[in-house]
Amino acid sequence: MKKLLILSIISILFLSFFAGCSKSSSSTNGKDVVELKFFHRWPNQPKKQYFEKAVKEFEEAHPNIKIKTEAVLNDSYKEKIRVVLGSSTPPDVFFSWSGEFAYNFARQGQSLDLTNYVNEDKAWSDQIIASQFNAFTLDSKIYGIPWSTDGKAFFYNKKIFKDLNLEVPTTWSQLIDVSKKVKAAGLTPIAFGSKAPWTISHYIGTLNQLMVPQDVLDKDYDPKNPEGDFSHPGYVKALEKFMELKPYFNKGVNSVDHEYSRELFNSGKAAIGFFQLAEIGLIEPSLKEDLGVFNVPGVEGGEGNANSITAAPEGIMISSKTKHPKEAMEFVKFLTSKEKGTEQLKEVSEYSAVKGTTTEANASKLQQDAINLIVNAEQTYLWFDTAVDIKIVDAYLNGTQLMLDGKKSPEDVMKDVRAAAKEVKASAKK
Repeated sequence: MKKLLILSIISILFLSFFAGCSKSSSSTNGKDVVELKFFHRWPNQPKKQYFEKAVKEFEEAHPNIKIKTEAVLNDSYKEKIRVVLGSSTPPDVFFSWSGEFAYNFARQGQSLDLTNYVNEDKAWSDQIIASQFNAFTLDSKIYGIPWSTDGKAFFYNKKIFKDLNLEVPTTWSQLIDVSKKVKAAGLTPIAFGSKAPWTISHYIGTLNQLMVPQDVLDKDYDPKNPEGDFSHPGYVKALEKFMELKPYFNKGVNSVDHEYSRELFNSGKAAIGFFQLAEIGLIEPSLKEDLGVFNVPGVEGGEGNANSITAAPEGIMISSKTKHPKEAMEFVKFLTSKEKGTEQLKEVSEYSAVKGTTTEANASKLQQDAINLIVNAEQTYLWFDTAVDIKIVDAYLNGTQLMLDGKKSPEDVMKDVRAAAKEVKASAKK
């Protein structure tokens, strides 16, 4: 009850913010000034400063447009964006993950169809990697503009590996063997924090794609496919493989966050960490040449694609309720320009979805090599927590946190997931 009360208060505050800046235009020196609301998920540095600078640059170049910005972190953002988009004063421009997360806004009529804007300005849109539009396209209509692209991989400390005479694992069994040897040496094998459970989803999604055939994933992840029921035994096996890593995580994973795990690895106290490629820029300055990256190794007996990677674009959408679609689109084009794309990798370590923005001038050799993990993969998969319906995500993440605490088994978790999937698919029929 207390949690619900707090969430309600926070929601009211956010609605108040958007209502408070909902004035569509004002007048300066006799000229109309359009006011846009921009909502994103980076309230911390360095991205907070990056967007503040970008907004200032845009406003200087467009004196008739003023932008009000608000931001909250990942898990809170997932809740708050749904609240504000359902209000009478939604943000004009907002950040979105791709896949099912974005599709929900399109299905509910909350996001603007941007297809004509993309087709009419090819000088701008052709600079964006064409494949990155796919995860924002529903029923042949484009609802989001890719801003960044990123993937998930294991980072490792080369010095620790060298000191312990370890080789980079190429199979799951080798990963477990390496972890055992690191633990025996008195170090943390794998840094991990699941207090904010989105970190769990990256493991779940990656292991699912290694253990479950593609055609099964397609029907199970699709909320409208009545045949999808998450009954394939590969799902339980994926959770079992995840639990094989538990003895090699740092203690108390459910009580520490992702930033803690990154600092644990960054300080040289952990040999391996499961991080996003964009985090290279946050770790390489400390570990320098001792930092290496390898893709999640294939699992023996897995029925999925061993040469795959969890990787997806993240993007920007425009509210269908905006009174200023032209001006909102000008701001989106500015944020997704080649100039800003080159800056964002250098300044905030985010790979741009714009072609030719990862170069020797703004990226390290490791960053350039890392992006090839995505380029060279046979198959890329969206972030799991944006690829499937939120009810299925919640069943997975809540269950897996309990599993890490020893309160549920993989079979128990999948029982809850199947129940959630059944509910989602039944709702889709209506």
